Amino acid sequence: MLTIRQQLSMFVPPQSATDLERVRHIVDPIQSNLIPAHITLCREDELTDFSTIRDRLKNLQMPAITLNFGPAQVFYEHGLILHCISGEEVFLQLREYVLGTNEIRKQYPHLTLAHPRNPKDTGNSLALAASLSHPLKISFTDIHLIEQEGSAPWRVLQSFPLSQ
Repeated sequence: MLTIRQQLSMFVPPQSATDLERVRHIVDPIQSNLIPAHITLCREDELTDFSTIRDRLKNLQMPAITLNFGPAQVFYEHGLILHCISGEEVFLQLREYVLGTNEIRKQYPHLTLAHPRNPKDTGNSLALAASLSHPLKISFTDIHLIEQEGSAPWRVLQSFPLSQ
């Protein structure tokens, strides 16, 4: 049986993604080919009433959110991650608005460079990931409903712009 996953994500805009994508492609080409650099806003288990969530997203009146990310760190053996170091409050407010409640789990924005579920690639190197400038300031302008079937690359089903 084919597993289908959906989530809400915010992709790093192309003008901010060049160096990030270069590093991601070297440290974890599998992850890089599955999905562009992004932060996950809401995971699949949180999207149970998507028609209501879609209505909120269509009426969203929030400006683009800007987050700053710190230096690369190792997690779970060979994973590489950039944790958000500022701007998290507005990310959490956006999650609360989208989900329609403040009774939600705390989710911290981060950028995954190399995912530990993928085999460690020969290019997986904290030194290479550390070459990214930090703090890395990124403004996210859109929310995307994305879907993955099995282990295929994620695809965008619908996009919701933040007000500019």
